[in-house]
Amino acid sequence: MPRIDFTSHRLYVDAPLTPKARVALDPPRANYLRNVLRLNDGAEILVFNGSDGEWRARLDAANRKSPALIAHEQTRAQHPPFDLHYLFAPLKHARLDYMVQKAVEMGAGQLRPVLTRRTQAERINLERMRANAIEAAEQCGILSIAEIFPPARLGALLEGWSPERLLIFCDEDAPVQDPIDALRAVPGAGPRPLAVLIGPEGGFDEDERQLLLAMPQALRLSLGPRILRADTAAVAALALIQASLGDWRSFR
Repeated sequence: MPRIDFTSHRLYVDAPLTPKARVALDPPRANYLRNVLRLNDGAEILVFNGSDGEWRARLDAANRKSPALIAHEQTRAQHPPFDLHYLFAPLKHARLDYMVQKAVEMGAGQLRPVLTRRTQAERINLERMRANAIEAAEQCGILSIAEIFPPARLGALLEGWSPERLLIFCDEDAPVQDPIDALRAVPGAGPRPLAVLIGPEGGFDEDERQLLLAMPQALRLSLGPRILRADTAAVAALALIQASLGDWRSFR
């Protein structure tokens, strides 16, 4: 596995990447590279587009009216998108920004806002979510961009649930037990598609809880003796799941 270069600036680009590919820079990105990062003509950065791996590219800024990046060396091949789905009741603004960034850092490949009866913020800026997902990928050496889905009602989402994907839903009313033991005790919980669901800060109502408990693919999980805020619960749950059932296990 190639070592990730954290000393170079990384930039997501929405363009194909091949040897000598020229990636035109729009004014905001040109301004970011030249005036924020203060890079000069010929400076090198790392670029990725979510499908062609990571490339080293040179800044071609001699023509200020049409600055561009020129790809010249692939540093890492593309890896498959992460197959961990993160489902969550939406939060407001800054806390949603934080949660999206942390979910991406923890390996979520899909972000799915879920509307429940106690959801407090139903209007979501999907473009802002995507921008936060891209920023997290840029900063953390991730090569794929998490897929962002529009909000869906919990019942509608569960109706079309894949029987192969384990749905781990975190519930403050679940009996408190060791979450690692609970996750490792799942029958047939070897490598399989995973999803984690964090509900609203008011909790699931009883009808929603019973709907989830009736699913044969669902696992009810306690996150300990304290009630966590939703953005904190996201980090705690994703860390537990990655360590017990997810891609952290590949390092054992």
